[in-house]
This record gives sequence, structure tokens and C-alpha cells, in this order.
Amino acid sequence: MIATSRDADVVVIELQREQSRNALNLELCHAIRAAADTAVADGARVIVITGQGTAFCSGADLGGVHGPDFLEALYGMLHHLTKLPIPLIAAVNGPAIGAGTQLAMACDLRVADDKAKFAVPVARNGMAVDAWTIRTLSALAGAGVARKVLLAAETLDRKEALDCGLADAHGSLKYAVAWAHEIAALAPLSIAHSKLVLNGSPADDEAIEKSFAAVWASADVQEAAQARLERRAPVFEGR
Repeated sequence: MIATSRDADVVVIELQREQSRNALNLELCHAIRAAADTAVADGARVIVITGQGTAFCSGADLGGVHGPDFLEALYGMLHHLTKLPIPLIAAVNGPAIGAGTQLAMACDLRVADDKAKFAVPVARNGMAVDAWTIRTLSALAGAGVARKVLLAAETLDRKEALDCGLADAHGSLKYAVAWAHEIAALAPLSIAHSKLVLNGSPADDEAIEKSFAAVWASADVQEAAQARLERRAPVFEGR
């Protein structure tokens, strides 16, 4: 259902339901969440999520999306990914439709290849997405594009997604992994703090204050200063 591979500090999670174009079902939602948690626990610094075959994720498996168990698994997984302390990159290797676009948005950065497409066609199937999805889409792509995608059920191609900011870069999985390695060399505590602020809410204010203080008190701050003196690249340890 999924495969994981690791190269130094980067873990790639590949959705493997190619026969259903990587549509999300209950089991796959649980598997993605578990694989991401395992990567964090094992010390990975960046996670890349992609799909097997020609689709990133074709959406929710329509055979089982009506029950509360699936909705809990889907939204629990999506919201959980946004709270992980390391960055996630979606390598969108083809259509990301409905829950596929939601999964891409739960990642911190999105790399779109030539065949990438984004859509949230709830107006075509009589369903709804949660407020987080609507607000995140509006924040990433702009209110006008979000209205077009949600109210008119329009699809964005790779260029449109890049132009509006829904996608951050144009490239293949290889490009996404290379970018992940560049990010993995940056200061982990600084990245975790920025992600907490970017994805947080007023309820996170106390945690944000603690995170801010922890970054400034970290050994990585001293390492960066020493590296400047020695004219070398810093080696950050996340402490």
C-alpha cells in the first residue's frame, strides 16, 4: 500500500495503490500517518510524499468515503502532517484530485511535474471539505483561485498552480528529493519553529514562545556563529 525509502536524512513515502491511481482509503490514510511518524521518530529531517505510477493521488476511494471512520482517518492524517516538526514535500507526479490536493496542501512545499493537476471537485459530487482545506487553499492559491476551484469545480494545471502559488516548484521526484537534501542541511530547530508558527493558531502561542526561546538557546546558534568565523558550512544537529 505504501513504500518507504531513506537516503541520509530524507525519507520518501510512496503511495502504492496504482490500480486505483493511489486513491485514499481508510488503510492508506492510517499507513501514511504511521510512516510519517516513524520517519520523524527515526530522525529524518525531511519527508517527500509521492505516488506510484502516473498519479499522485486521485482522491478519496469513492467506495468508502461516506462513513465517519474514513473522514476521521483522512482529516486526522492531514491535520497530523501539518503538526509534524519536520518539513514535508509533495512530489506531485500527476493528478492530485480532491483528497490528493488536500494531501499535497498538508505538505509544506509542493513540487509539480509536467502532468500535475489540482482540483477539489466537491461541487460535482455533493460532498464537502473541512474549513482547514478551504482556508489553506485560499491562503496558498489566493481567494479568487480558491473560489474558482471550490465553487466552479475548476482544475488547475501545473502552470496555473505555479502561477498562483499552490505549487512551489516545477520538477520531478528527483528534483523534489534533491531539494529535500538541501533543506535537510538547514537548522532543524529553526525550521520546526517556522512551521509551528506558519501552521499554528492562537492556541499554540505558548508553544511558539517556548520554541522561539529554545532556538535562540540552542547549540546550533553557536555552531552557525563558529562556522562563520571558520568560513565553512555549519553542521546543524538540532539541539
